[in-house]
Amino acid sequence: MYQGVLIAESLKIGAELDQRLTLTKIARVRPGNTVAGQPETWTIIEFELAADHAPPFADGLAAALQEPGWYCDFRSDRDVYVIFPGQVFHYPRGDDRGRAEAIAYGRDLGVPESQLDWPK
Repeated sequence: MYQGVLIAESLKIGAELDQRLTLTKIARVRPGNTVAGQPETWTIIEFELAADHAPPFADGLAAALQEPGWYCDFRSDRDVYVIFPGQVFHYPRGDDRGRAEAIAYGRDLGVPESQLDWPK
């Protein structure tokens, strides 16, 4: 089982994700670390996802996320997915190299350092 967070405002207009997710929480927040082009208020969707749904969900997110500067992450006890527009990173938990590669990619896309904070 994977757990993750998706920011609704990160999705392209017209994007659809046809996956079986279990919603665990929906909240509206003002994160305080937004940058130009990001709304001040976000809709946070916390979810759970079965392991066999993780790869197609990651691919769907890679096609659905807006550019630049948005990503989604989800993780199990064993591994982590970090998805950017057009790019999926998948690495074992605790893999500092895999995490560093995803962070570097996010920086290149202009994701603010304070937002590159997914759990290890």
